[in-house]
Amino acid sequence: MRFAVAIVGRPNVGKSTFFNRLLEQRKAIVDDISGVTRDRQYGVTDWNGKTFNVIDTGGFVPNSEDIFETEIRKQVVIAIDEADAIIFMVDAAVGITDLDEAMANMLRRATKPVLLAVNKVDNPERQLLATEFYAFGFDHTYFISSMSGSGTGDILDQLTSYITEEASEETKAETELPKFAIIGQPNVGKSSLLNALLGSERTIVSDIAGTTRDTIHTRYNLFQKDFVLIDTAGIRKKNKDKDDLEFYSIIRAIRAMDEADVCLLVIDAEKGITAQDVNIFSLATRKGKGMVVLVNKWDLVAKETNTARDYEKLLKERIAPFTDVPVIFISAKDKVRILKAVEVALQVYANKSQKISTSKLNDVMLKAIEAYHAP
Repeated sequence: MRFAVAIVGRPNVGKSTFFNRLLEQRKAIVDDISGVTRDRQYGVTDWNGKTFNVIDTGGFVPNSEDIFETEIRKQVVIAIDEADAIIFMVDAAVGITDLDEAMANMLRRATKPVLLAVNKVDNPERQLLATEFYAFGFDHTYFISSMSGSGTGDILDQLTSYITEEASEETKAETELPKFAIIGQPNVGKSSLLNALLGSERTIVSDIAGTTRDTIHTRYNLFQKDFVLIDTAGIRKKNKDKDDLEFYSIIRAIRAMDEADVCLLVIDAEKGITAQDVNIFSLATRKGKGMVVLVNKWDLVAKETNTARDYEKLLKERIAPFTDVPVIFISAKDKVRILKAVEVALQVYANKSQKISTSKLNDVMLKAIEAYHAP
């Protein structure tokens, strides 16, 4: 069984900065505003020859009635359940807060190893202040700085002592699975599709555009199919208002396209294919990705005998010359044809991955050259 460690704590203690340091890349969006991370985010890293999964989570706020903080709380609980070990992060600069106390009380009941990481300890004065966290009574307490990396080696040494060779090898094997990125404009139902496929609330879904910020990697291992799904932030056309969080979300969505083998472009059936959908499609095809177009919210469209056929014809005219791209009409809400979407994506991946021998290629090309001689 693969090994996973969850990084948990109240908002703005440096969980995503630590997550990025472990992965050695800026995968999670980091900002001074609290509540930037919403969904739980996975990454793979290695230390001392051991490979393991790291789960970044949003800031835990108990008893809050805010729509996002309530959903983030559910995501944190799921991450704790999934993880084999927990890094509980606190902030030395602020000291012990009520939110830290609530999190500590919750983790004391956990049967998994908990490592207390006192973050932002980057000078002797902070080191002295950080000693108050020994009051929590956890066996393993470490003073670290996510920004500079000091002290992170000690906590990782302790962490890797829990990981078996079998778990490490299984995590390595997972990185070689096919990757399918779910891309599209905001609010077309990308996260709803991911949740429908998995049969669980994997990502936070709301009517507010821009709910998903980070790229969310999830392994799909059902019905004898095994691959990684990547949920991305909605890519909308540039606007005059400069929103840093949205800018970084879009950068990560485009980076997810680079990482993926096949892109599933989700469009809104009610709005039809817009100029921005065509732009996103062109971007993915320029990157040489396999493509599947999913027309979501098909349940909301008034249908006649040839509605689907006419809609598909119009859609393919807009994305010409790529008229051989599969188009599937789905409803993520009602789970209509979502498994067909998976099967078609796997078929596209198989077609994209196949190798044609030189002799076979010569046979085809020579016949073509004989039929149509070069001038």
